[in-house]
Amino acid sequence: MTATIQERLQDIESLLSTLGTSHPNEVQAFMNFMGKAESGPALSSKQKELVNVALSVAAQCEWCIAFHVKQAVDAGAGRDELIEAGFLAVLMHGGPAMMYMTPLLKAIEEFGAAAT
Repeated sequence: MTATIQERLQDIESLLSTLGTSHPNEVQAFMNFMGKAESGPALSSKQKELVNVALSVAAQCEWCIAFHVKQAVDAGAGRDELIEAGFLAVLMHGGPAMMYMTPLLKAIEEFGAAAT
C-alpha cells in the first residue's frame, strides 16, 4: 500500500466532493442508499462497521478498509474485533483477502484501536 490511511480518507473526501459537484444526483442517491442500508435497528453501529470491515477486506478495497476501520474504531471496536472480522473475510475469500490484512493492520494502528 503506497498511500497512507489518512491519504485514503482524503481520497474519499476528494472523490465525493468532485463527483458531488459534477454528478450531484448520483452521489446523493448513493449517500441516501448508504444511509438507509445502515439505518436498521437489529445491529449496533459497531457490529455494522465490523461487517463492513470484513466486506472491505474481501472486496480488496483499501479506501473502504480505511473508511470502515475508522468508523468501527469510532464506534468502539477494538483491535481483536477488527482482526477477527478480517479473518472472516479471509475465510470466505481466501488468499487474496489475506493479503488485504496488511492495510487493515495499518488502519488499526493508525486509528489506535485498543486491544479488547
